[in-house]
Amino acid sequence: MTDQTPSAAEVVDVVDEHDRVVGQAPRSQVYDRRLRHRCVFVLVRDGQDRVFVHRRPDHKRVFPSCYDMFVGGVVRAGESYDQAAHREAVEELGVAHLPAPVPALKFRYDSPEHSWWSAVYQVRCVTPVSPPPDEITWHAFLTEAELHRRLGDWSWAADSLAAYHRFREAGR
Repeated sequence: MTDQTPSAAEVVDVVDEHDRVVGQAPRSQVYDRRLRHRCVFVLVRDGQDRVFVHRRPDHKRVFPSCYDMFVGGVVRAGESYDQAAHREAVEELGVAHLPAPVPALKFRYDSPEHSWWSAVYQVRCVTPVSPPPDEITWHAFLTEAELHRRLGDWSWAADSLAAYHRFREAGR
């Protein structure tokens, strides 16, 4: 499958099993060839401690139409995890100002289709959000109880579900 979106040409770092940069490639090649790269996940809570949950658009190459409890994405070539987490959160929430997300954990996500190092963050957003519709088709802030009730009912992005379980196991 070839991705024709503008982000498909975006260059990302290719990393080894120890998260060391071993090369660079366009995002489309990284996905086509299942090259390991870096991603960030940011759990966003509002002022009432509810979690931002959203649905991915059906045009997304990875986990289309799935629900997600994180905002985030691919780390660009030469970009740090911290920089990517902040950039992605600002972009996907549609906010102008946001505190720097706080690192929570890091793990390697591997499936038959995908492989990436994942840095998980958390941040509190007390300003109104306005996600871009080409990135997020639906969103709401849910309590932890509401989120847990929907874990078995909705189709979730598999990498985010793995990150969420690790996040919870770490006591976050």
